[in-house]
Amino acid sequence: MIIWATLVDSYKLKSSSIKCYECNSQNNSMCLDPKSYDRDTLDRFLPTVNCGEEVLTTNHHGFFCRKIIQNILKKGYAPDIRVTRSCGWIRHHRDCYKADNEDHTETVCQCFTDDCNAARSIDGKYSVLITAFSALGLKYVMN
Repeated sequence: MIIWATLVDSYKLKSSSIKCYECNSQNNSMCLDPKSYDRDTLDRFLPTVNCGEEVLTTNHHGFFCRKIIQNILKKGYAPDIRVTRSCGWIRHHRDCYKADNEDHTETVCQCFTDDCNAARSIDGKYSVLITAFSALGLKYVMN
């Protein structure tokens, strides 16, 4: 029993204990936008999970939170938007990236503080960059 506990413990990254929302809007509509609910409602119906206790991995990178927004394309039907929030353990080299697949498009973002995958929009540092590039573009067009 001690050997098993030691083995399981070696798969967990204790230093990477982060709390993330874990949900899918297909079966819980609160997952679409947790920030629109008060803390009591979230605690009752959309609790966070401690990734270090819920996910086993041998990965040395540590845990983080992930948010995936999928635009599911169905021929002859309106697109279906689905949001998935979860713990992650294999990091991408960018904090956010987009993927275009045959039947859906998706935006995947990763973040590194408790409950950060509840965010509705782009991280603040990206909004600053977008604003700066927009201003430069507007200046170029006006000249």
